[in-house]
Amino acid sequence: MSSDTGPTSLYTKFYIIFQIVGLTLIYCVYYWIVQYRGGFSFTEPKIIFNWHPLLMTIAFIYLLANSILHYRSFQNNTKRKLKNQHALIHGCILILILIAAFAAFVSHQYAKPQIPHLYSLHSWLGVMTVVLFLSQLISGFWCFLYPGVAARHRETLAPYHVFFGISNFVLAVATAILGFSEKIIFVLDKQYKLFPAEGVLGNVLGILFAFYCILVVYMITKPEFKRRPKLEYETLLK
Repeated sequence: MSSDTGPTSLYTKFYIIFQIVGLTLIYCVYYWIVQYRGGFSFTEPKIIFNWHPLLMTIAFIYLLANSILHYRSFQNNTKRKLKNQHALIHGCILILILIAAFAAFVSHQYAKPQIPHLYSLHSWLGVMTVVLFLSQLISGFWCFLYPGVAARHRETLAPYHVFFGISNFVLAVATAILGFSEKIIFVLDKQYKLFPAEGVLGNVLGILFAFYCILVVYMITKPEFKRRPKLEYETLLK
């Protein structure tokens, strides 16, 4: 990150908060699973599912947020390098969400009694989130990394890519909050209204997710944090 003063210095402060909150989210999800949901397993169907919330939090919340903010966070890098890094982060996200989705399907398939697939609003929104992410990944690769695409097409599509990228992140956060809420209410049932520790932790997680979302959207939409124009006009493909 740049050491410039002014907007960049302010961005650095927000970036530090952003990283602290993001890593805290991951830790809290991990703590919840270990403390209340039996930890992790590769063989026990009920516990295999626990990989799903952790990996989805890492992929669709933390890494996707970092990917969205990557151009603002490392402004001194060349745009070509930033594009490659942006694509690499998305590749990591893809791998994690495939593993997370597999964990959910396996746990449902081999549960006794078997749990239906894709019956909840959380799962429907999850499918929408994944489809939007894949569309962004494919269109971004074709438009911004493929050498044959004319610059005028990139300039036309760039605002839409940014808009749907932010929308994808907001949708992912909403899906995560709904998923945690469903899980907590499902496992605690009537105990939930008695403020058990797990229920309180679930509510705190929801608030953290919402705060993280607001913070990211603010950082990505604040004009002063935008990547400096002098670097926007580099020759990318020679």
